[in-house]
Amino acid sequence: MRTFTSLLALLLCTAVRAATSGTADVDAMMKAYQGDVPGASLLVIKDGKAVVRRSYGLANLESHEAATPATNYRLASVSKQFTAAGILLLSERGKLSLDDRVRRWLPELNATHDAITIRQLLDHSGGLIDYEDLMPTDTTEQISDAGVLKLLAAEPRAYFAPGTSYRYSNGGYVLLGLIIERASGQALPDFLRQNIFQPLGMTHTLLYQRGGPDVPNRAYGYSDENGHWLRTDQSTTSATRGDGGIYSSIDDMAKWDAALYDHRLLSDASRNAAFSAQNKVTGEEDVDGYGFGWRIHGDVRWHSGETMGFRNVIIRWPKQHLTVVMLTNRNDPEPYRTALAIGQQFLGAKP
Repeated sequence: MRTFTSLLALLLCTAVRAATSGTADVDAMMKAYQGDVPGASLLVIKDGKAVVRRSYGLANLESHEAATPATNYRLASVSKQFTAAGILLLSERGKLSLDDRVRRWLPELNATHDAITIRQLLDHSGGLIDYEDLMPTDTTEQISDAGVLKLLAAEPRAYFAPGTSYRYSNGGYVLLGLIIERASGQALPDFLRQNIFQPLGMTHTLLYQRGGPDVPNRAYGYSDENGHWLRTDQSTTSATRGDGGIYSSIDDMAKWDAALYDHRLLSDASRNAAFSAQNKVTGEEDVDGYGFGWRIHGDVRWHSGETMGFRNVIIRWPKQHLTVVMLTNRNDPEPYRTALAIGQQFLGAKP
């Protein structure tokens, strides 16, 4: 008959083997990011605790700097959820209404777009022409938010009447960033820092712009060119802000995730609106609808971010209190499927 001590030892050994096996599974899934290559930082949060918090590969190939959980990656379109949160905060404070016409705040916008509302920019139902398609083909200088507004101010066409369809719009979120500035009276980086990042303790997260504070612990972006990694950290569209300019780490993203479960930042009504399908999406895999800065797929809330040299994703299963954040400083592979598979290891079932 086994003694209590021997049974306890057996249980402890079993737990250690299970934890080691789970860790090995995750490491195997992240094999492409290991070694002297552009890397990744991975966070898995279950029931409020980080069950995986690790980094792979390099943040800077030239200086051979390893990626760490404190490494800051350019979030690209994962930034949109922060821009949306800024708009929702201003709405809660009575500084604007989601149903305001966009031209109330940006009268420069072409008069043919007078019917577009802030809400329609948030859920991608505004119908604005993609500003990248309006940029001259010989553009070499980075376009600014003001430059995007200037292009759209000169463009009378639209893809569809506002509120009648869905088309993902980076330009719409650039405009939302400008609206935050005009409604708050603050520069966008200052507003986000003072109203979102600092209150949540995201002390190393920032909206980067040239001439502003440097990015601490910065990862640089790379692209695979014929089997060689080349630094491709900036493009002509890398200076726009509301659609993708934030840098953050998995450590700070853990604080962001925690705030999405309670009212420490946003009210219940605002969070429910952000996480509800405000616009129906068809023809896209794993996307049924779009909220405010979030893609909706069944019980899953997620968003990806891709820009020159960076590919990222956050996937949340709120009912199961599970989140996976994967940030990478390379153009390939796309991280969504890997992050989804890692999440399912802890979920126990497919979403």
